[in-house]
Amino acid sequence: MKIVLASNNQGKLAELQAMLAPLGVELLRQSELGIGEADEPFRTFVENALAKARHAAAQSGLPALADDAGLCVEAFGGLPGVDTAFYAMQFGYPKGDDNNVRALLEQMADESDRRAALVSTLVAVRSVDDPEPLIAVGRVAGEIARVPAGSNGFGFDPVMYIPAFGKTFAELPVDVKNAHSHRGMAARQMMALMRERWLAA
Repeated sequence: MKIVLASNNQGKLAELQAMLAPLGVELLRQSELGIGEADEPFRTFVENALAKARHAAAQSGLPALADDAGLCVEAFGGLPGVDTAFYAMQFGYPKGDDNNVRALLEQMADESDRRAALVSTLVAVRSVDDPEPLIAVGRVAGEIARVPAGSNGFGFDPVMYIPAFGKTFAELPVDVKNAHSHRGMAARQMMALMRERWLAA
């Protein structure tokens, strides 16, 4: 079964391909099919993921899978949330993971409440008109470290400190991170849903 991944993010593609491998599905990046980015006008992860999945399905004629993920910081009322990828740009920095981390650490320099969660929402549709999208959500709570640590992962992984491990996500081996990450949790839920709803004989 071929499924279009409604993302051009290499990190997401690699993680999701590894996680969904047991299903025997082939993930195609939307850019490989000449599909551009969808608009993401909504304020929740699930609405944006659904918009991205429907866009990719409409353009490709194939089932589509979309991920909308972000960092929700308690001290900021849950923000940056859906604006996570563009966080640095609010503070005059170019878009990018390193600048996002830099901006976050600057904004939290005097903040004692460092609680935060990484959230991943996966949405899959069989077609653009699918009335029953599959929705899976993974959430990992932790704290924002004061300095980045580790080189595995991407995004905010170097400053997302997970108390249960005593390390940031970026310090964990890739297989351990994938097993315990927000995207890992969402991908396992999605695999179960696909098996039950789409792949059942």
